[in-house]
Amino acid sequence: MICHEGDSVNSEFLPRWLAGFADVVAIIVIREGRAPRIRRLRAEYRRVGFWRLFDILAFRLYYRIFLAAGDRAWERSELKRLTASMRATPAEFPTLMTANPNDARVTDFLRRAAPDLMVARCKWLLKRSVYEIPSCGTFVLHPGICPQYRNAHGCFWALASNDPANVGLTLLRIDDGIDTGPIYEFFRYRFDAATESHIRIQERVVLENLDGIRSKLLEIAAGRAQPLSVAADRSRNWGQPWLSAFLRWRRTARELVP
Repeated sequence: MICHEGDSVNSEFLPRWLAGFADVVAIIVIREGRAPRIRRLRAEYRRVGFWRLFDILAFRLYYRIFLAAGDRAWERSELKRLTASMRATPAEFPTLMTANPNDARVTDFLRRAAPDLMVARCKWLLKRSVYEIPSCGTFVLHPGICPQYRNAHGCFWALASNDPANVGLTLLRIDDGIDTGPIYEFFRYRFDAATESHIRIQERVVLENLDGIRSKLLEIAAGRAQPLSVAADRSRNWGQPWLSAFLRWRRTARELVP
């Protein structure tokens, strides 16, 4: 598994959950410095310009002040509940800390571990030299329905676009594009757009579908799963969330509450 440091769902809970039905042979934990974050902001500036970048930074501040504490408390409570029902698993797994999941140390570590299948829960575009190491491939639990909502904030933009049918999670195999690989399954749940943040929705759509995700991963590992035939009239690589889009989404959602 590849994940970010400090992300409790992905770096702590999901490896223990995976160990309930598979041998977890390698965890790659990304410890990012400032440089990758600055690169993303520069890329977003080139994409949307100065005023929209201000909109993005305003949303980050808004989330930190008004929403983050509630989401963290919910996450702690939910993970405690789910962990209590899990069978005993190893407290530690073979783990490599890295600032870059595409460097030579990572490829060497993965080749020694020789995984059959890898799950990537990170914001990096992995190189072929990394994602092709597992014999069954590397798979993403993508927050959003593809191909309509690609990139890391698909759930946010489906909500902001008043497109609730495309709020969910896509299990897809990594290729050289950005969330353009073969799709194996979609997962959803009955979210509350008027009260739940996009972060909570992204986490819940994983935690509410653990049984289905496990079944599909086992099918893939056994060679029984086939990609879905997916046709869509649009596909977009979406950017960072905007405060203006968030406020519009919340206003629309609350107007629809009976």
